[in-house]
Amino acid sequence: MIFKYPGRVLAIAIAMMIFGVVAPFLMVLHLVESTFFLNFLSFIATTLGFYLGIIGFSSLHIKSRREKDKSGRNDWEK
Repeated sequence: MIFKYPGRVLAIAIAMMIFGVVAPFLMVLHLVESTFFLNFLSFIATTLGFYLGIIGFSSLHIKSRREKDKSGRNDWEK
């Protein structure tokens, strides 16, 4: 799966990962009440953020590779 804008995907992934870390930290400090829904939401946000980050970096690498191929520069044939 290649995204058209991998930078946006990476930004969303970073935001999800930060939420997945900050929410449990606030629960430990008792600033936010720990509920099953919030625990589950922070776990899902961390997991999806991690996978979106991997997909975003892969898409960014594939996109840069295709741009190099279009410019006529091929590093594989030396």
